[in-house]
Amino acid sequence: MALNLAKLSISFLLLLLLENPFSIVESRTIKPSKDSFTQSLQNLKGVQKGQTQKGIGELKNYLKRFGYLNVQHDATPSTTLNDHFDENLEFALKDFQTYHHLHVTGRVDTTTIKILSLPRCGVPDLPKHSHKQNGLEMSSSYAFFQDSPKWSDTKRNLKYMYKSSVDVLSMDVVRKVCENAFLSWSEVSDFTFTEVGDEGSADIKIGFHRGNHGDVYPFDGPGNVLAHTFPPEDGRLHFDGDENWTNNPTSLEDNFGLHAGLLGKESNPFQRPTATTKQFDLETVALHEMGHLLGLAHSTDQNSAMYPYWAGVRRNLNQDDVDGITALYVLHR
Repeated sequence: MALNLAKLSISFLLLLLLENPFSIVESRTIKPSKDSFTQSLQNLKGVQKGQTQKGIGELKNYLKRFGYLNVQHDATPSTTLNDHFDENLEFALKDFQTYHHLHVTGRVDTTTIKILSLPRCGVPDLPKHSHKQNGLEMSSSYAFFQDSPKWSDTKRNLKYMYKSSVDVLSMDVVRKVCENAFLSWSEVSDFTFTEVGDEGSADIKIGFHRGNHGDVYPFDGPGNVLAHTFPPEDGRLHFDGDENWTNNPTSLEDNFGLHAGLLGKESNPFQRPTATTKQFDLETVALHEMGHLLGLAHSTDQNSAMYPYWAGVRRNLNQDDVDGITALYVLHR
């Protein structure tokens, strides 16, 4: 009897395997990150100075991370990044709203939440750049990194290589995408770009990575920070390997980017896209990050390739991008 039961159990297991031969093979699936920050933002709608509410500390940390909230060096996180809506947070929100051309309220309103909820570049935003023209102080949308770092005059043929810790897309696709993005910058500057296989001779290292990848700026999973880049002459450009990347934007609809929520209709203005429902065009993000490689910081022009938030497929530079790279390498000699 025991032998018959054993045979029956084995037969049942074989039947299961035949119906689904991969059921016991563990595979890695990219799951959307638990977006507690976006949920917190929804709960903070309408909150203003003087109030205390759970989630304000997360908002403070976000604004600090991206350059809007100034925290004194001698202050402790428990007093500065707590859940109390203080004057510093009001100032930070006003700076954020001014930077992104929103109605300046100093409160957590609907349009502010929409921008805060969008995927973005991991490089912090910086104040707008000013320059003189005909003796007058002019304000520009483009900006440079602090102290305006740039490649030396002897570095105009920049050599790049690929060095990833994870495989995301085929190398043929990645190469084609990066070549296109580099070409866009070459056409408006005197830079050329050449791929090399030797890490020692490479000025630029491009790669896909997940989570903590050794540069003290860990990625945060799908749908949040898409990529980050270091200014000249560091040369590191990192894409988040947890994103659902594509090189085929014709299949994408820009119904979750910047303009969808502010200028168009959207069923849920607070819902952040997830890796299982939305893809990100690699060339769009590469074009943006390569601007950082050359020394451009973020632009306040929402139509610029250097705008910090995802605004849909954008494979061309606009006049603000051209003005920025020209100002950095021609006017600022």
